[in-house]
Amino acid sequence: MLNYCLVNASLVNLIGIIFTFVATFFALKFLMDYLPHDQGRAFAVDGAKSAGKPRGAGIIFVFTFVIGVLLVTRLSVEIVIYLVLIVAEMFTGYFDDAAEKPWGELLKGVLDMVVALTVAGVYVWFNGTEISFALFNNTVKLNPIVFIVLTVVLVWASINVTNCSDGVDGLSATLTVITLGSIYVLNEIRDTADDFKVVIVLFIIALLAYLWFNSTPSKLLMGDAGSRAMGVFIAIAILKSQSPFMYLLLAIVLILDGGLGLVKVTLIRTIKINIMKNITTPLHDHARKKMGWSNTQVVMRLAIIQIMISATALYLVNM
Repeated sequence: MLNYCLVNASLVNLIGIIFTFVATFFALKFLMDYLPHDQGRAFAVDGAKSAGKPRGAGIIFVFTFVIGVLLVTRLSVEIVIYLVLIVAEMFTGYFDDAAEKPWGELLKGVLDMVVALTVAGVYVWFNGTEISFALFNNTVKLNPIVFIVLTVVLVWASINVTNCSDGVDGLSATLTVITLGSIYVLNEIRDTADDFKVVIVLFIIALLAYLWFNSTPSKLLMGDAGSRAMGVFIAIAILKSQSPFMYLLLAIVLILDGGLGLVKVTLIRTIKINIMKNITTPLHDHARKKMGWSNTQVVMRLAIIQIMISATALYLVNM
């Protein structure tokens, strides 16, 4: 009976994987022309080349992902709330993508904070505050307030560094696939997040269908609708692994690519110091403008770096 149930569950998951890819693929193919169109970004390297392309594809692949989860996953209140938050973060990006005048940083920051606080509260309510330092194979139980503060920082940072890394065809989605795949392997090694592992797989599958159209030269762009949803999903996934500090290794390229620009701007605005004046941010623009890398080289080389770091980290965890 147990073997039968396992086979049946595996079949259902396989159907969900196939459905999610096919649904995402054809939804993107036939609905892309109804999306807002990119205006081009004068401040970005080759930004003008994006002008006129459908933008905001995140609204499509996030919804097909959610439908796939609803069809095949053993739902819990916790997972349903996370799905609502992912959709909410997607909509904040989509409405910004569709607006004639982009939303201000303050409004987006407040919305991100609301989502981050909600993620933190929901996670603590359903999982407690115990975390694992996977590399050292030990666990600690944090004070709830400390845990919530750290979780808010994690979610806010993940949303924003992932958003800032979206600027080269295929880059942010490829790095997100690698990061989420690494988190899935971490869960397998540590036997954590059983009910959430298939959710991670379905998100990866939706991104792979998107990458079919977004690989260089892209036919459409995910926009903030996709990048912000990816950021909050990565944060939730690493929290469910019970090893949130592994985010620093399993998403290190996203952190550096998108995060250095945030640090640079913060230092200039707060203490009027520009210690990175010779570095173009995001780093993918530095690689293209200062190092002469093509778009394909940027994606492949940054992906290789992340794979090497993730593989090393996971090997050490499994020792």
